[in-house]
Amino acid sequence: MNNRFVLALDLKDDELLIEQYVDYHRPGSVWAEVIESIEESGIEVMEIYLVENRLVMVMEANESFSFSDKQAGKNDDIVKAWEVLMSRFQQTLPSSKKGEKWVVMEKIFDLKAHVANKDKQ
Repeated sequence: MNNRFVLALDLKDDELLIEQYVDYHRPGSVWAEVIESIEESGIEVMEIYLVENRLVMVMEANESFSFSDKQAGKNDDIVKAWEVLMSRFQQTLPSSKKGEKWVVMEKIFDLKAHVANKDKQ
């Protein structure tokens, strides 16, 4: 069974920077080593959505995935260079802790749970 994570991050509120960020994430534009690093960490699904300057990432990872191991993998010079490049476009959420970029969101609604609860009543 995969673990699902939903994370949020803001982009700098600049139309040109947002457009460039989107371009960097088009199929074939993300550096191959970055894609390889994502896959090797146990992430099987990764989608990023954009509204205004807010990003939401949906990730599904296998049991071998851990955020700390993924963070440690950023020691790869090419992945690190990608992260530095992307930081030109990104700004942390106001509530982010020091050094925290993407923030894991709390799930507050699950339709399946409501349906299962309805069936028990």
